[in-house]
Amino acid sequence: MGLENATKILPYTTKAGKDYMCVMELHSDVEKEKVAEVVNQFKGKIYQRPPVRSSVKRRLRVKKIHDIEIVDSEGRLYLLKISSDPGTYMRKICHDIGIILGCGAHMRELRRIKSGIFTEDNLVTLQEVSEALYMWKNCKDETDLRKILMPMEIGLCGIPKIIIDDNTVDAISYGAPLNSPGIVAYQNFRKGDMVGILTLKGEAVSIGIAKVDSDKIPDRGEVISTKRVLIQRDLYPKAWKK
Repeated sequence: MGLENATKILPYTTKAGKDYMCVMELHSDVEKEKVAEVVNQFKGKIYQRPPVRSSVKRRLRVKKIHDIEIVDSEGRLYLLKISSDPGTYMRKICHDIGIILGCGAHMRELRRIKSGIFTEDNLVTLQEVSEALYMWKNCKDETDLRKILMPMEIGLCGIPKIIIDDNTVDAISYGAPLNSPGIVAYQNFRKGDMVGILTLKGEAVSIGIAKVDSDKIPDRGEVISTKRVLIQRDLYPKAWKK
């Protein structure tokens, strides 16, 4: 859940890798060693067509399963921990495992335990949010609310970042691209990577796409094409003319 400007980075954070705990049920008895052998075959790149009941077009896609393991099993039930690219369907993996085993299988339960840098350790219930808001509005006590809210900049963790000088901030707040003279420091990135732009104070300015590799930044010229501005306009001094 994002507030105000933080909602702008949600589409990008949802594209991060995800971890799941998934309960798969086989339709007949199969030796555990055979199940483990087939499950292990799903590591790496797989071809997957979204299920009939899905919100996307059912075309064949290539997805990467970074890791998949059997955490526990009981009878025909198998608890799987899966780390994958975003947009990978767990129920389809269970279905395909069943096909390869020759017995059929389906997903019984699914729980996402990680999305990008966000894990279950960061989670709070809606009841906790409601209580924190009540205390803030009615008792002028923002203690609980401060425990729940996280800075927007946390959403940029996991992507390379560039720090810019104060004279460059305002131009980017109007959507201008980032040129090399405004760069103070940067992490390594490749052409085409998504990059976060920060001020010297660590405030999120924008998200953009790298036009060059970080080790080939020219003395002058465009380095980042701005895609989403995150900072308020005119917050920093204007050092440019319209």
